[in-house]
Amino acid sequence: MTFGRRCIKQSEMRFGFTFAAAALLAIMAWPASAEQRAPWPSEAFAPQGDQRNKAGVFDYYSLVLSWSPTHCADASDRDADQCGRSDGKRYAFILHGLWPQYEKGWPESCRTARRPFVPEPVIGGMLDVMPSRGLVIHEYRKHGVCSGLDAQGYFQAARRLFKSIRIPEAYSNPFERVTSTPRDLQNAFARANPQLRPDSIAVVCEGKNGLLKEVRICVDKSGKARACGDNENPRRLCNADSIYAPPVRSTARDDSAAPAPPPSSYDARDPRRPLRPL
Repeated sequence: MTFGRRCIKQSEMRFGFTFAAAALLAIMAWPASAEQRAPWPSEAFAPQGDQRNKAGVFDYYSLVLSWSPTHCADASDRDADQCGRSDGKRYAFILHGLWPQYEKGWPESCRTARRPFVPEPVIGGMLDVMPSRGLVIHEYRKHGVCSGLDAQGYFQAARRLFKSIRIPEAYSNPFERVTSTPRDLQNAFARANPQLRPDSIAVVCEGKNGLLKEVRICVDKSGKARACGDNENPRRLCNADSIYAPPVRSTARDDSAAPAPPPSSYDARDPRRPLRPL
């Protein structure tokens, strides 16, 4: 009996050592990038299970106003409709999009019963405030579908909200560079729009020099101003003491002497990506 128990014990020990060695090898073989990759905010904070990326399930909207001269200053990211016009038309703030948001994180590319198709009349009806076909299509496919609205309803809501915002005079069509601070720009929007409040307005800039990229305005599902969520954390969106907005200039040029602009690159250059937490 003693000999039998000893054999069983030794067999159990050998099995234990074998299992531990296999586990150690599996851990050593696990890619370091998989362990160290920090999740995007949408991955870390979005609702889990059936509620994740479900159309119509979100907490508020972020109305995104893009400073067009900053976008167009990047020659590698030029868009003919917005930046390469031959008729001399120029843009200051444009409607970039209307983003459904969670309090932390956001849904994107939600699945719907219908194909995320944007009819041609809807696209054409938005080009005065969103001067890029590629942008219109991209915004609905990535963000609009998560609103639970069809393309027409989504862009009607986006246009109505954009038109309800009065742009501060200094930013309406400046031909000179405008210098300010994030707080001053925030307050300027609040003064020009009594229906807003400072905590419903967020400024987005780029780099320590504070190149102005966007202004985001947070509203509830009915379109009324509300406090922004964690996505619009001021220190993450613009950690600069001062900001500057490049001047609005005519985009008229000799197209025959310049290479054709590439297709819209909004799909490749998501404005949220640079905001990935370190």
